Amino acid sequence: MSAAATLGGGCFWCLEAAFRPLRGVLEVTPGYAGGRTPHPTYEEVSSGATGHAEVVRVAFDPEVIGYEQLLDVFFAVHDPTTKDRQGYDVGPQYRSIILYESEAQKEAALRKIKALSGLFKPRVVTEVVPLERFWPAEPEHHRYYDKYPQDPYCRAVIAPKVSKVVQTFRPLLK
Repeated sequence: MSAAATLGGGCFWCLEAAFRPLRGVLEVTPGYAGGRTPHPTYEEVSSGATGHAEVVRVAFDPEVIGYEQLLDVFFAVHDPTTKDRQGYDVGPQYRSIILYESEAQKEAALRKIKALSGLFKPRVVTEVVPLERFWPAEPEHHRYYDKYPQDPYCRAVIAPKVSKVVQTFRPLLK
């Protein structure tokens, strides 16, 4: 049995690398969702004109890791209080977004945001919307961190997020 979670919190390279080490995560696919352009390309999404966010689709075994645990990791590795921005990545394609696939996912996301609302100042701006369509990113964007660990972006931005997952979520690691 498997389920899926579709989440956007900045660059999809970061989220892919953060979720891959988790026990129960079967596959993490970077891509685009939440916009209006069919079959978007990286260049089109990067322009900010398609309405899509960079997201990851996390296939997981709910008997090993729960959706709520994935949300815990998601909120730990990005700033859910900045609209259309994560660090140096700016634009609507980098917004904080949860694209739910069921009423249960929607309710879990809204509960998590409500629980976090007292912890964050300014407030959490994460969008919670239904997933209409997921478009996988081009192959060169898959496993980017694994392929280019010495890339300056990987070292400066992705590596600290992966390190945070390893330190904070040790019981969830493979």
